[in-house]
Amino acid sequence: MSVSETALPHPVTDRVRAALAVSQRGCDELLPEGEWLAKLARSEASGVPLRIKLGLDPTAPDIHIGHTVVLNKMRQLQDLGHTVIFLIGDFTSMIGDPSGRNTTRPPLTREQIEANAQTYYRQASLVLDPEKTEIRYNSEWSDALGARGMIQLAAKYTLARMLERDDFTKRFKAGSPISVHELLYPLMQGYDSVALKSDLELGGTDQKFNLLVGRALQVEYGQEPQCVLTMPLLEGLDGVEKMSKSKGNYIGITEEPNTMFAKVLSVSDTLMWKWFTLLSFRSEAEIAALRREVEAGRNPKDAKVLLAKEITARFHSAAAAEAAEQDFQRRASGGVPDEIPEVALSGAPLTIGALLKQAGLAPSTSEALRLVDQGGVRVDGAVVSDKALKLGAGTLVVQVGKRKFARVTLSA
Repeated sequence: MSVSETALPHPVTDRVRAALAVSQRGCDELLPEGEWLAKLARSEASGVPLRIKLGLDPTAPDIHIGHTVVLNKMRQLQDLGHTVIFLIGDFTSMIGDPSGRNTTRPPLTREQIEANAQTYYRQASLVLDPEKTEIRYNSEWSDALGARGMIQLAAKYTLARMLERDDFTKRFKAGSPISVHELLYPLMQGYDSVALKSDLELGGTDQKFNLLVGRALQVEYGQEPQCVLTMPLLEGLDGVEKMSKSKGNYIGITEEPNTMFAKVLSVSDTLMWKWFTLLSFRSEAEIAALRREVEAGRNPKDAKVLLAKEITARFHSAAAAEAAEQDFQRRASGGVPDEIPEVALSGAPLTIGALLKQAGLAPSTSEALRLVDQGGVRVDGAVVSDKALKLGAGTLVVQVGKRKFARVTLSA
């Protein structure tokens, strides 16, 4: 038992340690970890579940799988018996979250917010257990604050601390406008934690400042401060930018099964492992074992198919995922000529560059990598985007451009 555990008023059992491990899986930060461990131990000893909050502003009518990174964490904690609160920010949406912005975000109208909010919980219920989820709207308490209450709330936080926020600091130094209503957003999000008496608030890494404001305000109102758990932002299909509908690099959770399956298969072999950690419900041990198999020569597409089927099944059904895989295989092989060159190579695993050169599909390794950069290389119908890709033993259909094909049999 560690020193920190011996100092806690309640015993830290194996169940508590397991709950801490679930909390930490894939997270960016858990603050303060010692306080969260103490809350878990108290909950275990008393049988009283903890209150875990996630707020989402209905700024768009649909949720994509990037949003489900935090929803997955909520579901994991929900399965441990804790109370999860899915908070729809119908009031804060009218202000507009300035997180990560270098310009003022245009506020939404009440009509836009209500239209978007109608679909949010229905879609979130594809991840959360709806029978065990508390649904709240922050207009419940925010509308009731009124002008007097808003002034009293604003008195509990200083402008100096507000300007410590990174995006505000950058805009202030650059002379870019910061509207006064934007300063209210972190306060109102923080007040949500006071109203809900939350023990833990979740959010993306871009929400850290807002979540810590909630912690500070709870102290001001005489409450035990919440802990904060931030999850990494999920890179989208391009492997570079945060998943976003505006950037077109997203997978909507209501997309057709075939489209969803194909989009998951299009991610790079490197990004795939982060997606496994943040999106899969497989155990960390299972994922680690799968990764070792790929590193030992197993085709990474096999792992990607498992991920695509899991995600498609979650938002549709196992039967839909199976049908999507079959549809993808049909379409992937549809453009392959009946007769293509047969090539036998040894030395697996081979990098994609070496394979293309040795198979006569590229004059040099450097040219092969240039073709990969241009998106002109496919293996078993899937576009190759990772220049470091290694292919293991087996038979593969390799395509370069529109007309070059080879059926490559790789041996160790």
